[in-house]
Amino acid sequence: MPMTEQATGAPHPQPRARNGGPSSASVEHLTGAQSLIRSLEEVGADTVFGLPGGCILPAYDPLMDSTRVRHILVRHEQGAGHAATGYAQATGKVGVCMVTSGPGATNLVTPIADAAMDSVPMVAITGQVASAAIGTDAFQEADICGITMPITKHNFLVTRAEDIAHTIAEAFHIASTGRPGPVLVDIAKDALQSKTTFSWPPTMDLPGYRPVTKPHAKQIREAAKLITQAKRPVLYVGGGVMKSGATAELKVLAELTGAPVTTTLMALGSFPDSHPQHVGMPGMHGSVTAVTALQKADLIVALGARFDDRVTGKLDSFAPYAKIVHADIDPAEIGKNRAADVPIVGDAREVIADLVQAVQAEHTEGNTGDYASWWKDLNRWRETYPVGYDLPEDGSLSPQQVIQRIGELAPEGTIFAAGVGQHQMWASHFIQYEQPATWLNSGGAGTMGYAVPAAMGAKAGMPERAVWAIDGDGCFQMTNQELTTCALNNIPIKVAIINNGALGMVRQWQTLFYNQRYSNTVLHSGPDADGNAAKGTRVPDFVKLSEAMGCYAIRCEDPADLDKVIAEANAINDRPVVIDFIVHEDAMVWPMVAAGTSNDEVMAARGVRPDFGDNEDD
Repeated sequence: MPMTEQATGAPHPQPRARNGGPSSASVEHLTGAQSLIRSLEEVGADTVFGLPGGCILPAYDPLMDSTRVRHILVRHEQGAGHAATGYAQATGKVGVCMVTSGPGATNLVTPIADAAMDSVPMVAITGQVASAAIGTDAFQEADICGITMPITKHNFLVTRAEDIAHTIAEAFHIASTGRPGPVLVDIAKDALQSKTTFSWPPTMDLPGYRPVTKPHAKQIREAAKLITQAKRPVLYVGGGVMKSGATAELKVLAELTGAPVTTTLMALGSFPDSHPQHVGMPGMHGSVTAVTALQKADLIVALGARFDDRVTGKLDSFAPYAKIVHADIDPAEIGKNRAADVPIVGDAREVIADLVQAVQAEHTEGNTGDYASWWKDLNRWRETYPVGYDLPEDGSLSPQQVIQRIGELAPEGTIFAAGVGQHQMWASHFIQYEQPATWLNSGGAGTMGYAVPAAMGAKAGMPERAVWAIDGDGCFQMTNQELTTCALNNIPIKVAIINNGALGMVRQWQTLFYNQRYSNTVLHSGPDADGNAAKGTRVPDFVKLSEAMGCYAIRCEDPADLDKVIAEANAINDRPVVIDFIVHEDAMVWPMVAAGTSNDEVMAARGVRPDFGDNEDD
């Protein structure tokens, strides 16, 4: 759902017709490259993550003179893309990255796909070979517009200097309105070098781009009636609520209705974890209560969520008793996976605000929901099957305990960015998220290597906030070079490496479904010379590696040292800090719904299938 223009904090110009008349702004004569930098300044971009190269080089010369745009030189273009995403997720503004043509541009494909899956507003600017050479297989040429067409909200190829200003304005407008997403602007080198005129604001030409934000009143009234008539409703909250800045409205709606709330992986923090109506995260590794609530519900009110496979499990067995109210800014999402009884197209903030009024009107007429029996079931499930973990019998560090203590000892308002895998799921369960935009992760794409550069982007955008990256030893080895970027640019993030010596989530699946045949998931070097089992990844030595990149680094293996080490990291704010936590390799993520199975088959722990009794399906 949308990131409204107001929410982005960037002064985007309003669309005007091309024949809308001359601008009253003064006209300047600039190069295309100067026009690009001036345009970035005018749309409110204050930070650009990038790496120069031949075709984008003309833009880097005027960038050096800008006092309004900070450029952060990354060590790999993928880091620039994830940093722009982390910046956008933490600040609510459009993230910006800028790289050169060919391999520079193709190294952005993964973060662009990641941003598309998670509806993150990002503008990626790429250099392109001179317009006359396009299509000739020139040196460092790649058709990045063609390559990224399926994974961008829109993209532009700019071959004339006079088109740069209005294209940048359009790109920021598209990225941040409607359903947010990545927009790519590919600019030919000769367009950057040519002379043009510059005036602001430019006219924008976006025929057909008119996102619907105001929901239909009749659909809102129908939804309100279903809510008050239901016996077992659930508010199923997705990342769109976060994107639209609707968290305050959500709390009002939840407390007005008294219905249970489940927040997806992308929505953690949109409703306080500690709130008594919050029943947890749904999905493959969701809480038993959240998964079961959706299965047993007679009404699901989906707000900015897309019924993805990780939430629904086997789709044809998902929520068999439920009517569906589905509200989303993107009409293509409604009915895509699950048919909606009441479809609502609109901005989550406006939808929820209108629902509040409509439910209040129902209450005034004496129509109030009675959910007492429903809450009796929900509370029993919560008490019987809480999310928890056992400490290792050998006295080694529990990864869940490490992550839980990081969350408990972190300053208020700390932003957490997770990589992908077991540590991501543990961080979603064992850190309490009370505020929006404090949990950043790669939800849809599941991109290993996301955490460190995303944390860097978040800290660059929110320097007053503490930022922890919760990473795995596999993920960390993909993008850790951006710690050098952090050290040299005064971006003091903190990184917890949950080091179990394996690709943990894949290893868990091998344990459960492949007869413990650990094919190519071991990251450590095997037993030592004395035959002792290896504990954690030691090649590379993460402490020495991090120190070499300008970080303060610590290794923690003893549970007795846990709090002391975390407190030490929290106290250091003049450089990045990395802690290598050596944890037990056999720890698993529970609850779990095996891929391709019904959510009815949720396992609370290994070999433990919840018993819900015989009367919940009545």
